[in-house]
This record gives sequence, structure tokens and C-alpha cells, in this order.
Amino acid sequence: MDAYHALAVSYDRLTDDVDYEATVAFYRQIMTREGVVPRTAVDLACGTGSVSVILARQGLRVTGVDLSPEMLMVACQKAQDLPRPPIFVCQPLQELTLPRGVDLAVCALDSLDYITDPEDCREAIRRVYKALNPGGIFIFDVNTPQKLMAMDGQVFLDEDDDVYCVWRGGFDRESNILSYGMDLFQRQGEVWVRSFEEHREYAYSRAQLTGYLKDAGFCRIRVYGDRRMEAPGPEEQRIYFSARKGIRK
Repeated sequence: MDAYHALAVSYDRLTDDVDYEATVAFYRQIMTREGVVPRTAVDLACGTGSVSVILARQGLRVTGVDLSPEMLMVACQKAQDLPRPPIFVCQPLQELTLPRGVDLAVCALDSLDYITDPEDCREAIRRVYKALNPGGIFIFDVNTPQKLMAMDGQVFLDEDDDVYCVWRGGFDRESNILSYGMDLFQRQGEVWVRSFEEHREYAYSRAQLTGYLKDAGFCRIRVYGDRRMEAPGPEEQRIYFSARKGIRK
């Protein structure tokens, strides 16, 4: 089964340790540094819409984009009581098309790594550039190659009262891809239903992504450590990028 089909209904419970508020606060730090005050935003690979909802509550007009209809259904339910809920769109990022430009594009939780064809990733970044208004900013994070390689052979467990998840990682150095199979057991009434998903992440290097950003036309490209306003350290597990459209100073 493809990623995020069966997982969608349990995703928020299994990731309740993810601090989305802190992630958006870090976006705000970067935007303050860059002098960006956005009114509109696109949340790329928005999943169940946690970042979209926070941005919408902060007064932005938000579009959430994701490839999984199941994740977007959860996102719509989460956002339905907001005064101005995000608009959610089902699209692959390499085919990103928005009806109008936005001031801010974000992509959280190493979602670009899930684009396992480098040419598709390059095209996705081009599409983001086209979607931004002049002076707009693109902020995203990725897992470092060191982190993905270290997950080779590792077994992880997540659980709560209604879901039990075991996943096993394997890194292929020839393809530069981490694959992890996920056995998911979800309670449905009195029974447990088992499903299986495979997730795959490409180990993009800092230089590779910087090159894609430059090729797309981005300027003022900066790289940060994991939610730190400083350059990544040599053992960093996650790094953030910011890049501007049409700002060269």
C-alpha cells in the first residue's frame, strides 16, 4: 500500500510529539530576519493540515497541498471550524499549480525527501518559485543524508491505545534512498486491522538542494540548523533552507 493511506487516520496520534507551533515560530524568526510580512501562504505536503491551521489562525490566507486524499480529508475536518479555513488541494508538488501567487511557501517535516526522483524535486522547486509573489520566501526542511543512512537496519515502534506501528528502515546506497516498511495495526471496534505501507526518502545533500534553488531563480539562500538561527553543525540531523524570489541584496 502507498504511503499515508491507512496511516492518515492515526497520523496525528502517532506524531503527537511533533511541535508544529515551534516549527511555525521558527518560520517567523526567519521571516523577521528577511523582513517578510506575508498575507498569503501555501503549505506544501501539508498532510493533516497542522501547519496550515496554525498559519490560518495567525491571519494568513492559506492553501494546503498534498498528494494524499486521505490526509487531506483529516486536514479538512481539523480546519472546518476556523473563521477562514485553508483551501486544500490534492496535487503532487512537481505539478504544483496555484490560481494566484502567494507570499510564503513552507514545506515541513522532510516532505521534499519523499520526492525520490531528483528531477521531480528540481521541478517541484521550480513550481514553488513560479507560485511565489516577487519578494516571497520559501522555507523548508530536510533530513540530512547522515540521518537517513544511520536509519539503515533500525526498527522503530510507535503506539497508543488504538494504534500500534512497527517500521523497519533500509538504506540503499546505490539509489540513495531510505525505504522503511510500516506494519500498522489499528483498532476498529473489537478487532485490530493490519495494513502495510512503504515510505521512501531520498538523501538530498545541502549542495544539491542549493543548486536546485539557484537553478529555479531563487536568491538569498540560507541554510540553518534544526530550528536554530545559525548554520548547521557537522552532525546535524535536520536542516532548514530559506530562499527568496526576486531579492538580491
